[in-house]
Amino acid sequence: MTLDPIDQKAFRRALGQFPTGVCIVTCRVDGEPLGMTMSSFNSLSLDPPLILFSIDRRANGLPLWERADGFAIHVLSEGQSALSNRFARAGAAKWEGLASETGLHGAPLLSGAAAVFECAAHACHDGGDHRLFIARVERQTFSADRRPLVFAAGRYATLQEQETGQPHWPLAIHY
Repeated sequence: MTLDPIDQKAFRRALGQFPTGVCIVTCRVDGEPLGMTMSSFNSLSLDPPLILFSIDRRANGLPLWERADGFAIHVLSEGQSALSNRFARAGAAKWEGLASETGLHGAPLLSGAAAVFECAAHACHDGGDHRLFIARVERQTFSADRRPLVFAAGRYATLQEQETGQPHWPLAIHY
């Protein structure tokens, strides 16, 4: 049985039906701050606390990212779409005039995020046309009053409150 090849544009559109949060991942290598917007961020393990994200193999800065000692993953809040767009562009201009603090492993910390995970580099693996980065969370902060920025079907979206009361955790879908 021979399967027809997957149309990449249709594949991207189908993947776009799965809403994701929007993150900016930052690090510092050889004194140079790096940062990029991505939606390929996931929790991987609670024990040990691991997360993962991926970077396209064609990214100019990939060799630097692979040398980073650690990362800061910023889960953007609803009002940060302009910041997301700024870090979605290639080049160093994204840092011009932008204030940041220095976090663990020298990673720049951006303000206003819904959550920030400061991580040590743990592993890097091949993943098709991307490199998968696994990082160990060493410190996290979050603001429960900030709603996350969401991306779906090729555009930013917002969440609407659907349920009231305390969150149910863990959900049955996790087991």
